[in-house]
Amino acid sequence: MDKVVRSAADAVADVGDNASLAVGGFGLCGIPSVLIQALLDKGVSGLDVTSNNCGVDEWGLGLLLRERRITRMTSSYVGENKEFARQYLSGELEVELTPQGTLAERLRAGGTGIPAFFTRTGVGTQVADGGVPWKYDAEGNVAVASPPKEVREFDGLDYVLERAIVCDFGLVRAWKGDRHGNLVFRESARNFNPLCAMSGRVTVAEVEELVEPGDLAPDEVHLPGIFVQRVVPLTAEQAADKRIERRTVRQKGA
Repeated sequence: MDKVVRSAADAVADVGDNASLAVGGFGLCGIPSVLIQALLDKGVSGLDVTSNNCGVDEWGLGLLLRERRITRMTSSYVGENKEFARQYLSGELEVELTPQGTLAERLRAGGTGIPAFFTRTGVGTQVADGGVPWKYDAEGNVAVASPPKEVREFDGLDYVLERAIVCDFGLVRAWKGDRHGNLVFRESARNFNPLCAMSGRVTVAEVEELVEPGDLAPDEVHLPGIFVQRVVPLTAEQAADKRIERRTVRQKGA
C-alpha cells in the first residue's frame, strides 16, 4: 500500500518513447513541473500528450515541446505558448483542439470505464461535422483533419458522440497526499488534475506535503488512492517553485 517512490526519475522510469500522457494543470496552475522535468531529463520522445494547454515557452510542458519531445497534443487552449502555435502551424505538431468541458468529460469518462458519451457541445460545427485541421504540411495545407462524429437525436435535440480518453500514464500535482495515494488539491489547482489522474493507466502524483495514512479525513480527499500508483514527495524548494503565467499589477495607490 505504500506508494511512495524515492525520486521523480524513479517514478517515470518506465515512461518510454511514444507513450501517451494525461497531464494535469491549467495554464501554469497545478502542473506537475517536477515530473515534467524528469521526463525531459530522461530523454523520451514521440509523446502523445493530453492536457488543457501546453504550458508556456519556458516552463511546464513547453519545455518538452521546445525539445521536440511531443508529437501530438490534445488540448482546449493554445494560450501563451508561441512555440506551440508555431509548431502547429508549420506542420511539426499534430493538435486535436477539443472544447474544454468536453475534454474534461472525456478524461473523466476514461477513468470511470465509460467508452463514449453524447453531448450538445459542438453540434452543427466542425467539431461534429469534421474538418478541423489536426496537422498541416510544410506549405500550410491541411494534412490531417478531424473525422466526422456520430450525431444522434434525443428528445428532439441533436447530440454528438465523443470518445473517452485513456492514457498510458497520468501525471498530476497535489497539495497534500498520503502514502496510499489519497490526494487533496488546493483551490484552483483542483482543475484537470483529478481527471487526468483518473484517465491514466498508471498515475504518478507529485505532492507538496506528504502525510501519513489516516491524517487526511475521508471528507477532504479529492481523489482516492485507487487512481494513484506512485507518489513523489517534493522538497520544500520544489513545492515553492510555482510560476505565474502572466503577472498583472498596478501602481500602489492607483
